[in-house]
Amino acid sequence: MAKVEQSKGADKSIEEQAAQQAGTAKVKIRVDQTSMETTYANSFRPIPSTEEILLDFGINQSFPSQEEKVSAEIVFGVENRVIMNYYTAKRLAMSLSNIVAQYEGQFGEIELDAAKRRKQ
Repeated sequence: MAKVEQSKGADKSIEEQAAQQAGTAKVKIRVDQTSMETTYANSFRPIPSTEEILLDFGINQSFPSQEEKVSAEIVFGVENRVIMNYYTAKRLAMSLSNIVAQYEGQFGEIELDAAKRRKQ
């Protein structure tokens, strides 16, 4: 997965969450990146279960289809799987929501509909 730069606001939120979980007023977080690997993903697939959420990350690739009446075939090549409990998934969702909101506040709304993004 690609490295994500976090703003001071996002770091503070994570530290506050850690303090709440630990039951202390202040917690110092040290990030050890010595064994980190970085990959790129342009797609993901969530797989929920009763205990955890599995997130598959990978690359969507488009190929011409060999079938009649089908113009293209998209292949999702899964490269990484992250498994997390629902508590961690909720914290991730909140953190990502905050980061995207900050980005949109600075650069404008992110349009997810590719047809609307296409310049005429």
